[in-house]
Amino acid sequence: MMRLRLTATGDAAPAVVWERYRDLRLWPTWSPQVRGVEAPADLLATGLRGTVVGPVGVRLPFEVLEVDEAAMTWRWRVRVGFVDAVLDHAVRAGPRGTTTDLVVTAPSVFALGYAPVARLALHRLVRA
Repeated sequence: MMRLRLTATGDAAPAVVWERYRDLRLWPTWSPQVRGVEAPADLLATGLRGTVVGPVGVRLPFEVLEVDEAAMTWRWRVRVGFVDAVLDHAVRAGPRGTTTDLVVTAPSVFALGYAPVARLALHRLVRA
């Protein structure tokens, strides 16, 4: 397993960035690899399970492991075939707006393969 940390800083307000994470309906607006999210609720909540729909109909089951709204952090597990990836997200006020952190814990092949698209998504997430 590998732990890969990615960070992006942008001019969007922390509350705006957190809302983009919190509301699953907004994920396709900033994450180019997400075409939609199917879940029984529209907002992040611990224990929420669903499916992320990616390009060409790829469907990845997920479970939200933890949400801390006050701290603006959340953790989830995504299943990719036989691989489980755990992704930890944090939003915090930065010197120029907002900084967001993502720590991916997964086999190195998955983590390194996911890094370029994750970087793009994070930069779009924090842009005003």
